[in-house]
Amino acid sequence: MKTKSPKPLSSEALEKASECLKTLAHPQRLRMVQMLLYAEHTVGQLAEACGIAQHAASIHLGRMKDRGLLKAERRGREVYYQVAEKGLVSIINCIEKRYGGI
Repeated sequence: MKTKSPKPLSSEALEKASECLKTLAHPQRLRMVQMLLYAEHTVGQLAEACGIAQHAASIHLGRMKDRGLLKAERRGREVYYQVAEKGLVSIINCIEKRYGGI
């Protein structure tokens, strides 16, 4: 499929895009983003859904938050995560269309 782009992206923009994709390039992180696109979740909920320990989930979430992909809100003892980068919808949609039938 060919698409027209008004102009090629700058090297700086491509570097940022590459860093974003590297950050997402992990099965648990993709699962977390997929879940967070539909509703906010706590670390515990995401860890359980991914079948990993809470500390491991916290590391993944922290990395995505540091890159500006997610945001967190503390409510009492719980921290709720949400998607901060709306462009993740398109990335996850692409992945679901391509690999959803596997």
